[in-house]
Amino acid sequence: MDTLNYTGPAELQILLGRQLHSLRMSRNLDQRTTAEKAGISEKALRNLEAGRGSTVETLLRTLKALDHLDGLQTLAPVATISPMALLHHPRERQRVRHPRKAKS
Repeated sequence: MDTLNYTGPAELQILLGRQLHSLRMSRNLDQRTTAEKAGISEKALRNLEAGRGSTVETLLRTLKALDHLDGLQTLAPVATISPMALLHHPRERQRVRHPRKAKS
């Protein structure tokens, strides 16, 4: 995944399209069936899978049609602790303990 940091948006779209194509194929679905199930045109699905630009709505509809919306939790996880809230609340002071000297 570290190589994704050095990849531009166009390459990332192609990678995403390939992954969606693989997911669709693993579900044994053709483009027509998937597009109908998603409520999008076949051309929109072809463009998405080819990485030629698409809308977020097309992506979401396709993920839903492929029964893979759980991937959104990975993409945008819900934060349990707000980093901004941590900045406004000082850390609780902790007592420093020094090791005891051994008696001779």
